Amino acid sequence: MDTSTLLHSIMTLITFITFVGIVAWAWSRNRKSEFDDAANAPFALPDDAGGSDSTATAARGGRVS
Repeated sequence: MDTSTLLHSIMTLITFITFVGIVAWAWSRNRKSEFDDAANAPFALPDDAGGSDSTATAARGGRVS
């Protein structure tokens, strides 16, 4: 086995171990609450529907007085 093949094999092994580590970290029970909070963060923002009527009317192409 020449040197380049050995280096390629070592890099493949390191990459695989890194991948398995990331998957284990992402699926760990200790991180579940943080990931749930991050997943629901966009829904915690206030709605933009409560704006003024003139802005909503202008956005639909109507007249603004």
